[in-house]
Formats: sequence, structure tokens, C-alpha cells
Amino acid sequence: MTAATATREGAPARLEVTDLSVAFGGLTAVDRVSFDVRPGEVVALIGPNGAGKTTVFNAVCALVRRRGAIAIDGAPAPRRTAALTARGVSRTLQGLGLFAGLTVRENVAVPVASRSDAAGLIDARLEALHLASLADRPVASLSYPDRKRVALARALVTEPRLLLLDEPAGGLGADDIAGLGEIIRDVAATGCAVLLVEHHVDFVMGLADRIVVLDFGRVIARGTPAEVRTDPRVEEAYLGVKAIA
Repeated sequence: MTAATATREGAPARLEVTDLSVAFGGLTAVDRVSFDVRPGEVVALIGPNGAGKTTVFNAVCALVRRRGAIAIDGAPAPRRTAALTARGVSRTLQGLGLFAGLTVRENVAVPVASRSDAAGLIDARLEALHLASLADRPVASLSYPDRKRVALARALVTEPRLLLLDEPAGGLGADDIAGLGEIIRDVAATGCAVLLVEHHVDFVMGLADRIVVLDFGRVIARGTPAEVRTDPRVEEAYLGVKAIA
């Protein structure tokens, strides 16, 4: 165990989810799910399509009605999405959610427009994600990988303590995925807790400190990548997908 890992394991949870359940009509999408994410740690939620991963994210972000407890830094999570930023929470979306008619800089500026130090924060994030040369270009003119980086820069400009990444590697090639992993690791190294939902299992196995596996809304396995990789319940859920083998 490294010193960094020991520090993470001794830290109080940045996010703690306890017995989380979400139902849509008569369908239970998430059933008594519990896990935590500590400062400086990358935790991944994985599972087959329809396992409930994004629903967990939506519950944390107060976008769906839920039962159970969600705590951020030991205090109950707000029930209003607008209050999350003040608690140090930021999230990217599968659909990116960028404003096509605005420039890169203008998109990144949206969450911090009222802050007096906004210019410095924006410049720092653009530099860190290699977007400075694209700052004045309309987002609509960028490639998909570049738009992904803009969405991530916008999530990071608020200096979150908890970062939620929804399918960050989706639609990216191998080189872009490798670069994304380095960026996420750098973010975690600052003490930010990172929770991600991802279908690219190989990417998750090389990045996450811990993995929580969902199937039909329930946790079927949890542990380090090495522990999850060899868990027969995970292999069964994925029906022998090669990425697990």
C-alpha cells in the first residue's frame, strides 16, 4: 500500500451513499446501493446497460426522487440540484451539454461568471486541458474529443471537491482515452474525489482505485480492479465480455 492510498483510506468520505433506492412507477431501478468515495480517490460504477449507474448519478445530483441517505463531507446532500455547486460538486453529462453558439472560453466561463477571479480560473483550466489555442473558437467547430475536453474544463473550473464523470471516455479513441486517464489522475491528486460511470472496462481497470459493479440496480461486487476482474459474479453479469477476462 502506498502512502497516498493509506491517506485516502484514513480520510472521511467525501461522498457516502447508504441504502440508496430509486423507483420509477413499479420499476425499481436502484435497490439499496451503498458505497463511498474518499478525497483523492477514483471510484468507478460499472455494469451492463440498464444496471442503474446513471440513475445513481442522478440521485446524487437531486434529479430523481430517492430513498436512502446521501452525504457530502458528512452532511446530508442537498435536495436541489442548484445547491450542489456550493457544496463542491460538479458533473459532466453524457450529452456534454455545451452551448454550440458560444466559444470554448465562453462555455467554460458559464459556471463561474459571477466570480471576481473567473478569468484566472478559466485560463488555468484551458491550459491544463490543452484548450488555450482553441479558446476563441465556437464549440460547434471542434472535434468530438475536443468538445469532451471543453465539457471537462467547464466541470473543473469551479474547483470541485467531488467530480462526477458520466461516460467520460465514450466516443473517444485510444490516444484520447489515455490522455483522459492522465487528466483524471491529476485531478484526483489534488484531493478531489472522483466518481465515474463508464462502459470502457479496460479504461476503468487501469484508472480506478475501487470499482462498484451494479446489475439490475443492485451491487453485485466491489473492490479493487484486481478483485473485481476475477469475481465470477461480474463475469456472469457481463456474459463473458473479453474486457473482464
